[in-house]
Amino acid sequence: MAINNEALQQQLINDLLIESFDGLDRFDREMLTLEKGEGQPDTLNIVFRVIHTIKGTAGCIGLGKIESVAHVGESLLSLLRDDKLKLSPPMITALLEYSDALKDMLRCLEKTGHQGDKDYSALLEKLKNLQAGEPLPAEKPAEEQCWGLFEDEPVATAPATPAPAVVEKTIVVDAAARATTSVSDTAIRVDVGQLDKLMNLVGELVLARNQIVQFTGKSTEPTLLNAAQRLNILTTELQESVMKTRMQPIGNIWAKFPRIVRDVSQELGKQIKLVMEGQETELDRTIIEAIKDPLTHIIRNSIDHGVEKPEVRTAANKPAEGLLILRAFHEGGQVNIEIMDDGQGINVARVKQKALEKNLITPDQAAGFSDREVFNLIFLPGFSTAEKVTNVSGRGVGMDVVKTNIEKIGGSVDIFSEAGQGTTLKIKIPLTLAIIPALIVTSGGERFAIPQVNLLELVRLEGEQARKGIELLYGAPVYRLRGHLLPLVYLNRELKLEQSADEKNSGDVQIVVLQADGRQFGMVVNEINDTEEIVVKPLGKQLKGISCFAGATIMGDGKVALILDVLGLAQLAKVISETRDRALTEKPEEQTRADDRQTLLLFNAGENSRLAIPLSMVARLEEFPLKDIERAGDQDVVQYRGQILPLIQISQFLSQAEPAAQQDPMQVVVYSEAGRSVGLVVTKINDIVEETLAIKRDAPRRGIAGSAVIQDKVTDLLDVPGIIRAADPDFYREPKKENP
Repeated sequence: MAINNEALQQQLINDLLIESFDGLDRFDREMLTLEKGEGQPDTLNIVFRVIHTIKGTAGCIGLGKIESVAHVGESLLSLLRDDKLKLSPPMITALLEYSDALKDMLRCLEKTGHQGDKDYSALLEKLKNLQAGEPLPAEKPAEEQCWGLFEDEPVATAPATPAPAVVEKTIVVDAAARATTSVSDTAIRVDVGQLDKLMNLVGELVLARNQIVQFTGKSTEPTLLNAAQRLNILTTELQESVMKTRMQPIGNIWAKFPRIVRDVSQELGKQIKLVMEGQETELDRTIIEAIKDPLTHIIRNSIDHGVEKPEVRTAANKPAEGLLILRAFHEGGQVNIEIMDDGQGINVARVKQKALEKNLITPDQAAGFSDREVFNLIFLPGFSTAEKVTNVSGRGVGMDVVKTNIEKIGGSVDIFSEAGQGTTLKIKIPLTLAIIPALIVTSGGERFAIPQVNLLELVRLEGEQARKGIELLYGAPVYRLRGHLLPLVYLNRELKLEQSADEKNSGDVQIVVLQADGRQFGMVVNEINDTEEIVVKPLGKQLKGISCFAGATIMGDGKVALILDVLGLAQLAKVISETRDRALTEKPEEQTRADDRQTLLLFNAGENSRLAIPLSMVARLEEFPLKDIERAGDQDVVQYRGQILPLIQISQFLSQAEPAAQQDPMQVVVYSEAGRSVGLVVTKINDIVEETLAIKRDAPRRGIAGSAVIQDKVTDLLDVPGIIRAADPDFYREPKKENP
């Protein structure tokens, strides 16, 4: 179960270098205090721990030479610490020499990646003699005598001419190596509490930024607007930088799992191979702390209940050694963690029987449960399939706590299993909890924030569609979204909020489509405001028991908005029970395949042109004041995110489009490819729609790839690559590689 990931191995080596150089510097200082007779009772403990840590860490990452050298010094220091030997001037001299030897090996490791081939046998022999209480030879070279470490030692003058054959017996630190910037020189240690304080200050700065941006948005003063925009950019960059200081690789907590797997598998008489992938995946340190115990419990559970004993596996034509895989990766702004075993899988009948015995479900419920519903029973409080209580399991406390702790940090856990093949637990958690992107909505005159990680899409129903689009199924409101019946939750009703007169008179319906615990539902709100980054503030003790709120934030106008807990709200409204969810999401026979549909951006480029492009081609939608537009050669450009963004007037490349009048601000669709970006200037951005396209290929027209009927209107599909090539023939060409 050795660590085989190169990136993680290098990170561990860097950590060793930083910690060891710091520790050895302290080692030298403490030895000098002992030499002067100023050492404290704990000084020997301090220097012992320095060497003990170096030895242990070097051994864990396979640096055998450093480990063995450290071990000899550790043995001598152990005797000194336990008062079995008395510290003497020759011992201090030898230990300082020993410190230099360790530094020498560490510098070699940092510079070359190897521990070096220098022979330290004479030094180690000297330390062993001191450990055995044997006296050292009285003779010393003149160069060593001139150090004058002790008052009663002779101080000799260095010879007038160098004596190379003797400068070879002394450990000399390479001056060039000292001059070179090392990893220990470029890293500093910061107290975690200080980082948390800095993060809180950045959070307050983000709140202040939001307020300033909101107020200056109504101003026409260009100087104020420019200052606000600059503040916005700087705050975002500062926030990202501070967030990075809190990020740690998940491998930091995975490092202890090989030992856990070894101990538990030996206790249970099993053979298990642990494979870890994605140790370099980074998370906020608060998230890492929150998932440490749940992951440990899942691993122990997989070994106990999942992987069979060797004789059972062999009888089932499986390898005697079981396989346990931990995998972590980023996806969709979240961290995904998978724990997989190739064991016996979950016995559906046995789980049902245990749940019935413990009165966790009724016989009628058990009869109608799907396999997935049965798998989720293991997350019920008090559930366990263990026949007897052991050190590993059987107490009925575990997987329910795992699920609760994961959901507390905005994550979710799901389980999949196949009899005889194994079980997989999938955990999804946010990257950070401190500052998150959120959708701001209004209901009952109050604003609420919805974490963007739970958001799937927004639906607006108008006029006749609003009156007839919402149906009742078994008394529950639903909306037919692309052939699926989507259960609806009215936020006003669930939170018992009074509607204002304007909200009652509004004929439109705003639906926020959300996902909780792997299932979808729609939340009806009165108004959808905007998306923005919010600073998460914990709830007071009076509100902590309310499951539909996850926290609070301060908005740009200084008022407080509550952050909705999507899973808690869904449970409160009872829209994610398995049986109901299964009934509501059944597909009708006539449903259009989702794969045939495309999400499109609709816009105009000129007075009479109605155009569309796939939303997947859009990097961002931006607005630029005309005063910010500059000229570079014969092309319009704008300074954008630290780069120069070329602008292409789409109307100039459409053969039948009228010249577009300049709008202020200019609306731009940003397109990116292979690290390069270009801005497509449009007259008006209209909508984002999802349609099943029946494309009609017309006779070739400049800038147009074809036509389709979208929202009952003929719409031209823009040939984005064709227009970009016409404006900049070199855009898609790979840059020429310079000859070495």
